[in-house]
Amino acid sequence: MRIGVNVPNFAPGTDPDVLRRWAQTVEGLGFDLLMVSDHIVVTPDVAEQYPAPFYEPFTTLSWLAGVTSRVRLGTTVLIVPYRHPLLTARMAANLNRLSGGRLVLGVGVGWARQEFEALGVPFGRRGALTDEYLRAMRSAWQDTEDYDSGAIPIWVGGNSDAGMRRAVLLGDAWHPLRVAPGQLAEAVGRLKIIADEQGRPVPAVVPRIALRETSEPITAPDRLAGVGTIDQIIADIDQIRSLGAETVVLDPFNDDLTEIRQPERAWRTLAAVAAYHRSQEVR
Repeated sequence: MRIGVNVPNFAPGTDPDVLRRWAQTVEGLGFDLLMVSDHIVVTPDVAEQYPAPFYEPFTTLSWLAGVTSRVRLGTTVLIVPYRHPLLTARMAANLNRLSGGRLVLGVGVGWARQEFEALGVPFGRRGALTDEYLRAMRSAWQDTEDYDSGAIPIWVGGNSDAGMRRAVLLGDAWHPLRVAPGQLAEAVGRLKIIADEQGRPVPAVVPRIALRETSEPITAPDRLAGVGTIDQIIADIDQIRSLGAETVVLDPFNDDLTEIRQPERAWRTLAAVAAYHRSQEVR
């Protein structure tokens, strides 16, 4: 199983130097994937969770491609209805080509109603637009002479049945976000049922989980996977591995803006996870 990291690309304290250090840390520790988030307009509903500045993902990943050499680069998740599908197809194809085939395109429908309004995109049609745009992007990439995209895996986010169905029909993988330890096993069973109903193969499972290390074990029933002592975090990763997940993405941002300015704590936890992962690979 591959392990990736969701790098904060927003909030005061984020700047080119911090992003570079994040990328070098993630690649240096041997992780397989570096991902960033997506917003275009920091409207009040966005700012409550992801305050400005917000670094646009394609621009950011293109720059980070130049300061890394091995780690794959991705979005978790690109909000598909915000951009014309042919623009997204072009940017994704170019980034994949310029980075040496390292792009993973995680996608979602979006949630910030005020941001949709600011962009003039109908919020109520975001699901239908996402489906339409994903089909248009895949169609564009078939013109290999023009787009020269190579293989770009599409990870479809969304924990609901609608998200699973979209992953089955239009994606290469299902990318649920921030789940509790017991929820994922149930969801994987549901994903298989939906795939059978659609007569389609079951997509790969590639969850994004929280990452927050605590000094004492967390025993609350609503504990998120990836939150707790390092032993709990490792046990959660092992459980995800046992479910057959191809990749798990660790998200170190937990709504505490001081973490943006002081990433060293997250880096220490990531180093411990990386050391354990390496020990499993050599067994």
